[in-house]
Amino acid sequence: MKNRPFHVRLGFAFSGIAECWRTESSFRSHVVIGTAVTAVMIALRPAPIWWAVVGLAVMLVLALELVNSAFERLIDHLHPEIHPEIRCVKDMAAGGVLLLSFGSVIVAAALALSLIWAR
Repeated sequence: MKNRPFHVRLGFAFSGIAECWRTESSFRSHVVIGTAVTAVMIALRPAPIWWAVVGLAVMLVLALELVNSAFERLIDHLHPEIHPEIRCVKDMAAGGVLLLSFGSVIVAAALALSLIWAR
């Protein structure tokens, strides 16, 4: 699998994103929220720096949700039985997504405050 051409590796990445979309409701929810955020950004037309910060926050949440979903799938495949330590590992990964989501809300609040103060 190593040293494949870039377009082949890109296909693997798109396949992983598509699989996550098909099987993970949390990922679909984050995509819908990210799309709504983009619509709000288009309506508000903030400064380019805000596009960069908000876009990065949205993409980080989506990326971490992909990693969390992959991690959970691997763990469930390797150890399908319920085990307290595995539950803790999966909860920690989900906690990472939650913290990053809270951070994204803070970014949104900072954007809102900057637009209010600019008036």
